[in-house]
Amino acid sequence: MTAAEAPSARGSVRRVTAEGLPFLRARRPALRRLTAWSLLEFAQTFVGGFAVARALDDGFLSGAPATGMLWLAVSAVAVVPAFLAQRGVFAALADLVEPLRDGLVRRSAARALATDPGHPGATTGAVSQVTHQSEIARDGWAGLVLAVRGFVFTAAAALAGLAALSPLLLVVVVPPLLAGIGLFLATLAPMGARQRAYLDADEDFAAHAGRTAASLRDIAAAGAAGPVGERARELAAAQTGAARSLARWSAVRILALAVGERLPPLLLLATAPWLLGRGLTTGELVGAFTYLTTSLGPALNALLAALGTAGGRLLVVLDRFTGPVTLPPDPDPGPHPDPASSPDPAPAPDPGPGTVPGARAPAPAPLAELRSVSFAYGPHARPVLDRLDLRLRPGDHLAVVGPSGSGKSTLAAVLAGLALPTAGEVRWLGRPTAEAEPTAVRTLLPQRPYVFTGTLRDNLRYLSPHAPDRELLAAVTAIGFGALAERLGGLDAVLDPRLLSQGERQLVALGRAHVATAPLLVLDEATSHLDPGAEARAERALAARADTLVVIAHRLASARRAARVLVMDGTRTAYGTPDELPARSAFFRELTGLRSPAPEPSPPPSPAPESAPASAPPSPADLAHRPR
Repeated sequence: MTAAEAPSARGSVRRVTAEGLPFLRARRPALRRLTAWSLLEFAQTFVGGFAVARALDDGFLSGAPATGMLWLAVSAVAVVPAFLAQRGVFAALADLVEPLRDGLVRRSAARALATDPGHPGATTGAVSQVTHQSEIARDGWAGLVLAVRGFVFTAAAALAGLAALSPLLLVVVVPPLLAGIGLFLATLAPMGARQRAYLDADEDFAAHAGRTAASLRDIAAAGAAGPVGERARELAAAQTGAARSLARWSAVRILALAVGERLPPLLLLATAPWLLGRGLTTGELVGAFTYLTTSLGPALNALLAALGTAGGRLLVVLDRFTGPVTLPPDPDPGPHPDPASSPDPAPAPDPGPGTVPGARAPAPAPLAELRSVSFAYGPHARPVLDRLDLRLRPGDHLAVVGPSGSGKSTLAAVLAGLALPTAGEVRWLGRPTAEAEPTAVRTLLPQRPYVFTGTLRDNLRYLSPHAPDRELLAAVTAIGFGALAERLGGLDAVLDPRLLSQGERQLVALGRAHVATAPLLVLDEATSHLDPGAEARAERALAARADTLVVIAHRLASARRAARVLVMDGTRTAYGTPDELPARSAFFRELTGLRSPAPEPSPPPSPAPESAPASAPPSPADLAHRPR
């Protein structure tokens, strides 16, 4: 067990124990009834081995078969009250089990009623707890009570019987029994941690599969099958690793069961000559074997099986009920200032007549946000994105420029939710991406768009299946491929992708993006095969259509048209308006062919890095690639 897993496992045990002990103290009458009925089983177990020993020594081996049969009859009669006790045991068990389930249901319902129903997951989590998890707790608690009760009274009766036959038998039986139990108890915390890790890995894989199934159109349209498949392989590998770790600890449990259940009879056989030489009779030896094989061994097996399965599940489920409610925070109604950033130096737009001079309207909440995001293609690879912070608000038009391999396309995939960051968090509309429907938030167009064999209408409706024809025709006009549509034969024309050039495919995909209603539009060099005029027209049309536009630019003209530009050059980044960046980024100056700005008459005492010059501090929506 790792250092991180140990506190988590101990914390779960402490939380469950803290609430479980008062629950048991409040049900002492039920526990007393359960104990009273279990004493009948204690008597049956004690009589079983002792009667066999007496039947042999005092009866059959002494030439008195009637005495032997009488002792066996006593053993048989002792089974009858023990059998009747089962009814009383289950009646008392119901008084322990049903209140637990009822209490968990009440707690879950109270939490759901006290939680803001606007939170995603508030209702679905409560339904799962009421209908599924409470039943798991009920069945696990019942199985655990029966197993513990059975072992305690059976083991006590068997050990008392062994002591009554000969105290030397305890010397042989007790050490391996305690060793097996101790070894098993030592596996409880690691097994709980491994079981939790396996459940988490299984849930992560299932969640990824669900998101993938819901986004198949986007994945195909964006050409993102590679990153999505790679993420699926990573999650499958994590699940396999967790399953293997769980299996290894399960093998340790098998060893503990062998030590506690199988080793005592073997030691009894090995030490039989020594025991017989010290006064143990043949009947007492057979009676000891009876205790071990018919009572103590099966009870230990049932206890370890219950602790390993029902106990583990019970601990995990009860921890979910006793732990605090964790729900995503509400989206902030106003700006999200970065503590490391200073106010935006850019002048605020004229608010218009009737506004108090100097007052600034609150900025809208971020549409998309990257918080300390890092991404690397492998556990030991150099990060492509390194602790990147970025905020995009409604109305933003951002261009991303940089050399090949600087991480522009990776940024697009992470921002669109098609590649999960290796560190940090991506949020849409103030919430984690996993809690949003991707197609309702963003549209991503790659450099090689997906155009399929079908009508032009079907291709334009690919992301908006119910869009009316007037919207399709408006998109054709706005993007500027009316001549192409007319040459192809209109909306009813059947497209053959093999007969379209790369530029024509991009025009169809851009029209598809214009029809889509997602507020965030990301173009990953999606206009690279268009001429500059067609590119400018398409970008302006999409900027007017989408709430927020991000353009991974291959031409500098795209950067000049944007309100803000992000320059990516390895781990060095710069962010600002096209007019501000020549003073901030040497790479941007190289792209634009501008010379370095003239030095200030009174330079600051210590020069600021290119990504945040002292003359123009970044705004709250700025980006930072933090140094290590």
